[in-house]
Amino acid sequence: MYKPYPNPYPMRIKGETMRMTDVGIRKLKPKTQRYEVWEDGRTGLGVRGSPKNRKTFVYMYWRKGKARRMTLGIYGKGPNKMSLVDANIKHAQAMKVLDEGRDPANETVEANIAERGAETVTELVEEYLEKWAKPNKSSAAEDERILRKDVIPVLGQRKAKDITRRDIISLLDGIVARGAPVGANRTLAIIRRVFSWAVESDILGTTPCVSIKRRSKETSRDRALKDTKIHTFWHGLAKAQMTEAVRLALKFQLATAQRRGEVVAAEWSELDRDKGLWTIPAEKTKNNKIHIAPLSPIALNLLDSIEAIAPETKPGQPPSRFLFPSLIGDKPITPRAVSRALSTNLGLVGVENVTPHDLRRSAATSMSALRVERFIVSKVLNHTDTTVTGIYDQYEYFDEKRAALERWGRKLEKVIAGNSAPSKVVELAEHRQ
Repeated sequence: MYKPYPNPYPMRIKGETMRMTDVGIRKLKPKTQRYEVWEDGRTGLGVRGSPKNRKTFVYMYWRKGKARRMTLGIYGKGPNKMSLVDANIKHAQAMKVLDEGRDPANETVEANIAERGAETVTELVEEYLEKWAKPNKSSAAEDERILRKDVIPVLGQRKAKDITRRDIISLLDGIVARGAPVGANRTLAIIRRVFSWAVESDILGTTPCVSIKRRSKETSRDRALKDTKIHTFWHGLAKAQMTEAVRLALKFQLATAQRRGEVVAAEWSELDRDKGLWTIPAEKTKNNKIHIAPLSPIALNLLDSIEAIAPETKPGQPPSRFLFPSLIGDKPITPRAVSRALSTNLGLVGVENVTPHDLRRSAATSMSALRVERFIVSKVLNHTDTTVTGIYDQYEYFDEKRAALERWGRKLEKVIAGNSAPSKVVELAEHRQ
């Protein structure tokens, strides 16, 4: 281990000395040539003055018989400037490094290189999307949309390790200011996940999202459409300015009671129309478990209609593997596209403030009104059962699920035809997604 001289730096410093105070530093006048003034006591701390009156803290020391100069920082107030207090701290740290047998200037260079190579928020987001979100989350596309829209433009060029709670709060407040408080909540949830993943992956030591609260209080939606509204909705879709694929996707969701994302991502290979089965792969479900959804007669009839429009979806090309293919690339239409198409056509559809998830909730509520047990409705909806029985129970209640969906299918057919007697709708919080 390197052992320093008993007093390695002060004896060899030549030049003017002064008591190192803010007043003394401010009184230093520019000269025609660069000059240096050293702290009394020859500690090695000095100020280098330039002809343009820029003053820089420096540290002069000896290592292995050779003089070294280390720049500590530019004197002054404001960003990228160094106060005398900070200079004294950095000087003391450098002296400690030297006493331990290391070269403080070399370590500073290495730290600067590491700083320049540190991940930016943009790089962290890209890594999160590729390594975590896309392999593990069915909502990865929505994560990516929000991160690219609201996070990267504001924080993208910043070093991820430098982001503070104040930065996150300012970002969210900006989203609220443009009139999207719920959007701010969604952004917080996603960016919190990004930084938590970075900590779990040992990319960062801490997350700046600790104790940040949601920017607005959200009230849960428990809306289910009554029979008359379902009738209006179903027939109103014919007037809506949307593609036939979107119309059929909304109808198929209402008939099957499955999630919007699972419906739009459905593939023909997942269907067994002879047996009336739709097997949704684990990677497409919210709970990451395979879900078998029985198909009622009305759902099977909708599949015929969906298949009939497939050749028209991409003129001159073979039908897509997806039930609801996008016009761009080999992929399905997005859940957001379905929601947007519905929200912009509510006036034509004739039902106010309805969302795709309300269709799923309406189907579930109607099944309950038809005296289907809540437990079976939960199985139809593929809700997660966290009980020990639920984890190890391999019996998926298929026959009961089929009976429930067929009962709902017969009811839906009557409602569409206008033959259904008015029913009292029960609002069920249990049917939240």
